[in-house]
Amino acid sequence: MLTLPEKVSFSFPTAIDFGIGVRRGVAPMFKDRGCTRPLVVTDEGLAKLPLIHDLEVLFKGDGLEPHIFSGIVGNPVESQVKAGVAAYREGGCDSIIAVGGGAAMDVAKVIGVMVNHPGEVFDYEDGKPDGLPVDKELPLLVCMPTTAGTGSEVGRSSVISEDDTKVKRIIFSPRMMPEKVFADPELTLQLPAKITAATGIDALTHLLEAYLAKRYHPMCDGIALEGIRMVGESLKICCDFAMLDDDEVDLEGEAGIAAHAAARGQMMLAALMGAVAFQKGLGMNHSCAHALSTVCDMHHGLANGMVLPYCMDFNERGVPEKFRRIEMMTGIPSFGFAKWVRALKADIGLPGGLSECGVTMDHVDELVAVALKDPCHQLNPVEVTSEDFRNIFILAMDSDD
Repeated sequence: MLTLPEKVSFSFPTAIDFGIGVRRGVAPMFKDRGCTRPLVVTDEGLAKLPLIHDLEVLFKGDGLEPHIFSGIVGNPVESQVKAGVAAYREGGCDSIIAVGGGAAMDVAKVIGVMVNHPGEVFDYEDGKPDGLPVDKELPLLVCMPTTAGTGSEVGRSSVISEDDTKVKRIIFSPRMMPEKVFADPELTLQLPAKITAATGIDALTHLLEAYLAKRYHPMCDGIALEGIRMVGESLKICCDFAMLDDDEVDLEGEAGIAAHAAARGQMMLAALMGAVAFQKGLGMNHSCAHALSTVCDMHHGLANGMVLPYCMDFNERGVPEKFRRIEMMTGIPSFGFAKWVRALKADIGLPGGLSECGVTMDHVDELVAVALKDPCHQLNPVEVTSEDFRNIFILAMDSDD
């Protein structure tokens, strides 16, 4: 019998401009708002590529005076936020443009908090009993994603780690929501194959766990299912193209290049959809990934991908009807759904097992302890014990081959 909850709240508020060339709309928006000195927040690797130089030229040509901050390396930590705040003030900035993946987005949002709020970064940690409120206006912030993974650009929170312990802290406030996202697929066309794979599997994990999460949220379920279909259709195309050398790209011709651009656009949208959908919740896969990032400093997307087949195996045994729905709505085979995930993982070039990523059996006890404390698994469709987590990490240690 169909039953409904007494109350549930839905929210999809982020403004998004999507399409080839929408990056050209950034400067006019800023000038309309009276902002001309943005801090461009990006990561160290991206800053070395032509993309950032080209955007800087574009912004200057449109009347802005951008100040580049590229002090982000790896997973975001508190010291990067502090350095960004210092750069904002030294540059006399009046606004923020985040360009990059999840790390740049997360750091940019917290820079926005700290330039107008007192105290230390973790004074604003979500759920801290004596925490400070984010109660002042933040500078104008827009996001320009260059990866299709985290979806941080449509979120109201940031995950920032302690520098020493690598323990992750969540800073949350509706005020942290970027005012607009400029999702331009052209910004992702040169993304290397390894980053394409890691961020793409991250998007898939968000979509799958959002759909499987225990909360009632039919709108998020619908978004998640369509996003899963889009990733299944597009991620391998993106990774295959990213592995080509220049001569091989030329052989693809205009049709091949156009197909690649379309697939990149679909992946960018799927990542946004995943981040919208996971307001419903996540699950055990993210608890495992957060543990791997904390203990082994592993890239978040890669960490999600490395345990995804085993977490899906675990959940499919508990809620098989959910996986039948995935099959019906997306065309992705759900009988042995984890086998499809394993094949995708291999096809896009992810490592075979955690041992290939520097994880050893000596890490397992600490990984289990961190995963168990992580709140994400509380909404997993099947209850997870410490022994379950241990089995997942051990199974994921070696290649399936």
